[in-house]
Amino acid sequence: MSGDAQATGTFTTEGDAWRFDGALTFDDAAAVFGASQGVALPAGGVVDFSRMTRADSAALAVVIALKRRATAEGRTLSVENLPQSLRSLAVVYGVDDLIG
Repeated sequence: MSGDAQATGTFTTEGDAWRFDGALTFDDAAAVFGASQGVALPAGGVVDFSRMTRADSAALAVVIALKRRATAEGRTLSVENLPQSLRSLAVVYGVDDLIG
């Protein structure tokens, strides 16, 4: 899960959590999500978005897909520091209960 964190965001493992760095938009959501599929979910069940530089509604789709993956694997996944703009968008779309 590497790449230019400013152009296309990446998930990196920090301790027992994942941290997202960079952008997560329509332009790169499929690549970012695809890269995450080959890696075990974070041991601590936390994904931190405090270093997200840019996002649009595609970021919500990625978060929801990661949460569904965790459920399918019998795990829980907690989302931390998701930008308020995305949380507000989740409310508008009626998916706020899916992102936690």
